[in-house]
Amino acid sequence: MKRMTYTVCQLLLAFSVLTSPVMAEEPTTVESLLPVDLPAPGQEAVEPQDSMPAPETVPVPDPVQAPTPAPAAAPSVFVPGSVSSITMAQMGQPRGITLSGGQLQAGIDFTLPSDQVITNAQLALNLKVSPAMAARNTTLQLMMNGQPLGTVPLGSADSDVSSYQLEIPAAMVVSSNNISFKINDGDALLCLRDLSEKYQVTIMPNTRLDLEGQQLNIGADLSHFPRPFFDAMQMTPASVTFAFPAKTLPEQVSAAALVASWLGIEADYRGISFNALRDTLPEKNGILFGKSGEQIGGLTLPETQKPMLQIIDNPGNPVYKLLLVVGNSDQQLRAAAWRLTQGKFPGQTASTLVENQTIPVSKAYDAPRWIPTDRPVRLTELMRKDQSLTATGIWHEPLSVAFRAAPDLFLWDGETIPVKIGYRFPTESWIDEDRSYLSLTFNGTFLHNLPVNKQGALETLWRKVGGDARQEDYNLALEPYLIYGDNQLSLYFNIQTKETAPCSVLLNNNIKSRIDENSSIDLSKTRHFSLLPNLSYFVGASFPFSRFADFAHTVLLLPENPGEAEISTLLNMAARSGNATGTSLNNNVVMFGVPTAGGNLQRLEESHVLAVSTINKNTFNRTLLAQSPFTSNEHSFGVRERSIWQKVQSWLEGDWGSTGIAADRYFSSNEAWRGFVSFRSQWNPNRVVVMAIGSTDEQLSRLQTDLASARINAGIRGDASIITDENGVRSFRVGQQFPSGQMPWYMMVVWYANQHSALLAILGLLFATVIGLSLYALLKKRAHKRLNPQDDGK
Repeated sequence: MKRMTYTVCQLLLAFSVLTSPVMAEEPTTVESLLPVDLPAPGQEAVEPQDSMPAPETVPVPDPVQAPTPAPAAAPSVFVPGSVSSITMAQMGQPRGITLSGGQLQAGIDFTLPSDQVITNAQLALNLKVSPAMAARNTTLQLMMNGQPLGTVPLGSADSDVSSYQLEIPAAMVVSSNNISFKINDGDALLCLRDLSEKYQVTIMPNTRLDLEGQQLNIGADLSHFPRPFFDAMQMTPASVTFAFPAKTLPEQVSAAALVASWLGIEADYRGISFNALRDTLPEKNGILFGKSGEQIGGLTLPETQKPMLQIIDNPGNPVYKLLLVVGNSDQQLRAAAWRLTQGKFPGQTASTLVENQTIPVSKAYDAPRWIPTDRPVRLTELMRKDQSLTATGIWHEPLSVAFRAAPDLFLWDGETIPVKIGYRFPTESWIDEDRSYLSLTFNGTFLHNLPVNKQGALETLWRKVGGDARQEDYNLALEPYLIYGDNQLSLYFNIQTKETAPCSVLLNNNIKSRIDENSSIDLSKTRHFSLLPNLSYFVGASFPFSRFADFAHTVLLLPENPGEAEISTLLNMAARSGNATGTSLNNNVVMFGVPTAGGNLQRLEESHVLAVSTINKNTFNRTLLAQSPFTSNEHSFGVRERSIWQKVQSWLEGDWGSTGIAADRYFSSNEAWRGFVSFRSQWNPNRVVVMAIGSTDEQLSRLQTDLASARINAGIRGDASIITDENGVRSFRVGQQFPSGQMPWYMMVVWYANQHSALLAILGLLFATVIGLSLYALLKKRAHKRLNPQDDGK
């Protein structure tokens, strides 16, 4: 009933948009620019919270659009249509869904943006059917939201994968949906325990739902934010447009980076990208940053002395919205952007002035998405709210615990990470306890099979005479090299039944298998220590910039006159950092060009640097790369030739893995490329610079798509990574690395000795040679005196 009511409300809203006229342009007021609509179905107006001061809603000057001749007749509002697709992988099943044996039916939930009315839907179903299942000539039944969609045959096909197109009534598709699949031969397959892998149907991960719909006008209301720019119900990657004045200022990009990083947190697994425009209004929804009175694409931002947030209809089409973030200084823009990310606006708030904001400052390694390293952490602390440590029935998905960690965790050789697992199998007489086990996998690497009962001769004898020999806890020693920036622990109760068990128990969902709530992982013995530069840390967790997750110790550096591609890339990097840490870049600083004096230079000397550029920004590139292993001119990028002393120094220190010559040859042999380089900062030897660079704007813009690929992410390492369409990613180590982190001096001595064993051996040999020669000369002289006493008087 709720779904039906919600669908009717959506259709009524769409009809009202289709039939509403657009008035001829006249002098406007804020009220006329900002129509007040009812809250979206199922959404209540948000009341101001005591912890957040109520925003001051006052009349403000209107955004002024350049005057245009009034139309002769009032045209109808154009309701934009949308075409989208969502795959099974994007619905949370990257490997698809497999039906076999006792698991003869399964389902999957998916959600759609709530401000769209679906007008046409089609399911492109791709199935892989095993030969034995195809020989049974059965069918697969599909249902959506409890209503039948039809059946498809599971017979043999000419190819390994069979494809079907199913039309779905548009009225059945709402914001929250479920598609279920069931094999219509369940009774016959129920007892095929040992042949479950033989009789299989796999719904392939590229199965997709193609949708056509119409955009609803949700009204100009800040309480809806982040809608309509981003909808949490959307499961596909989002794209948001930011617009700036023609003369873009660093503080405007800084405020945009703050908002982009917060949207990166909200997008989470879905992914998000940003387009930057200068002096151009977005065609659809967009967020504008600028000073009061500045123009962006003919739209004049309101005059105000205080920071201001305002949402208005897009002049191109009132169904779309523009959010104005206005401030006359870096402090005002930062305050407005921070207030926007806090939300909690009262309903029907179209504009608000922003008072001074107290913006928190991050401490080292306090990212909320990073697992704590000062104490053991229970697995329940790492679970999402919709997850459980209890598995139901025999056939179930593995219990997954995902967590992120700082990428610079360090342990000495031989030390391990303690993982305490408490578990309990169901007690049923038909369970084969000798063949059942709990399987542990970490980041795709098999760790251990934990048995139901304790192993050993005495334990087995005790169990046979009726004693309790259950094993319900295990201490696992996890090797530190298995810990990445993004981790997943998988626990699967593999329950086997006895041959004499009745078929009905295979579908018994009354049994429960549990992981104890006190199960934990302990990283308290680790230290934060690493060798920099290391690009794998950067692409995985925005490290070392994310050491302080709000970027309080990072400078975001752009050329003197950055282009749209460079700004967009910087915003995408900010969103990746927010997603990795769970903290927005509240205290980031953006600079245009390399400063030569003043406070900006002092800030540069104290900070890590994240820079974005293209080859044609020659002056900026040469200044930034002046004391680095890399070199750049107007048409090429390469690696400097090292001096003889640098080569000798690297050889003595045991650094024999440098691939500078190979990197230089690869740079010079590619015309179109993009990638990252990293090197020691010329302003502070304890800081690093990471530079995102492309041969052209078009190549630089493709970095965001590259980083969405797990294969390319895994291939980025060292201090130079180059991506091309032909060869994918190639990585090199060009310059010297240096230690960074928290290590006592006496342990640093041991570490240096371990790292530079070759140099230590050479120095030991030289020392032994000098001492040996000195002793030889001394002893030879002493022997001469002993054998020739007559020479003493001479």
